[in-house]
Amino acid sequence: MSKITITHLQKMKQDGQKITAITAYDATFAKLFDDEGAQVLLIGDSLGMVLQGGDDTLAVSMDEMVYHTRCVVRGTTNALVVTDMPFMSYATPEQTYQNAARLMAAGARMVKMEGGDWLCDSIRHLTRNGVPVCGHLGLTPQSVHVFGGFKVQGRDEFHAQEIYRQALELQAAGIQLLVLECVPVSLAERITKALRIPVIGIGAGPATDGQILVMHDAFGITSGYVPKFTKNFLAETGDMRAAIRLYVQQVSEGTFPGPEHCFN
Repeated sequence: MSKITITHLQKMKQDGQKITAITAYDATFAKLFDDEGAQVLLIGDSLGMVLQGGDDTLAVSMDEMVYHTRCVVRGTTNALVVTDMPFMSYATPEQTYQNAARLMAAGARMVKMEGGDWLCDSIRHLTRNGVPVCGHLGLTPQSVHVFGGFKVQGRDEFHAQEIYRQALELQAAGIQLLVLECVPVSLAERITKALRIPVIGIGAGPATDGQILVMHDAFGITSGYVPKFTKNFLAETGDMRAAIRLYVQQVSEGTFPGPEHCFN
């Protein structure tokens, strides 16, 4: 496999080929995922929950994201490495630019920010200065206390239209990738068709251009609450490498996610 770039992902969207993404936090798993054909590796601030045992992602620091980015990059040959900007690391434009630069210097090839059109000025400035940006709409975990919990977003017409509008605004500002989390299937399909850029879903149904899972969910080793949109691929294979191979295959074929993993 050749090195994955955003141009490659855009062509996959145009050709109707599904994109497989998964979170990674260290070199060993990054290499496994890369070897088995995942196109995107996300160093997610989800590490605050799955690695550190927190109830949410809010305590994760920039230093931790830089550290885990360096680890993942060392294990990656082909996949596009994307890193989350953690909570309150992009509250002001100056903060945003400095922290995005730190992540790119650590080896990330794109940064991800949660939020809507209030980010547009920062996105325009980052892309002008060579920092590719991935947006994130729907359930944005850094806003969990504003939402009152981890809840499906966009179920009523007003909020669905607002998410749709913000997706278009973020694309116009310059994002090159969008993650849609925990939204109804119909809304995710509408947004995916409207955008020129690839849309990666998690709990957003099968009509998006690709899927992402937290690696612990894909292996069925998440403690506590297990989200509806996850699938334990390890239970079907009994081997971690085979589990990721099956995940990539089922995303590529469009058989994952199934109806049981979706919200209406």
